[in-house]
Amino acid sequence: MLLASLIGTFTITACVFIQMLGMMQLSQRTKNASRSWARLTIHYKKMWLMVLTVHGIFIIHGTQIIGWGVTYWIVGALPNLPDSIYFSTVTFSTLGYGDIVLNERWRILGALEGIAGFIHIGWSTAYLISASSRYGPFTEEDHF
Repeated sequence: MLLASLIGTFTITACVFIQMLGMMQLSQRTKNASRSWARLTIHYKKMWLMVLTVHGIFIIHGTQIIGWGVTYWIVGALPNLPDSIYFSTVTFSTLGYGDIVLNERWRILGALEGIAGFIHIGWSTAYLISASSRYGPFTEEDHF
């Protein structure tokens, strides 16, 4: 259990960096896109910036999910990469179907991913809400 906890801690740390760097990159790209899309009407521009933001968040989470999946596969917790990535997706999202389960040695690793996924999804939700009020179609003057 100690080894799984250490591996989980390392993977969580990597995912925090992925989240931070990804959001920094996303913020820069939305600024650049906003300048590039200056010819669009303001409402279309705002909608496209939100689409870009949502896709960026999916890429960030997809990268984190693949990182966890590769971890399961490398340590031998799951037999192949496709199953590892599927398990990681279901666990990160806290959906947890239970059709694939980890053996006792690696169970804590799955639990740590579930907690981390919950935190990262919450972090992304806060970012998305902030973005929607900052440059999205839901700015203060545009309430419906």
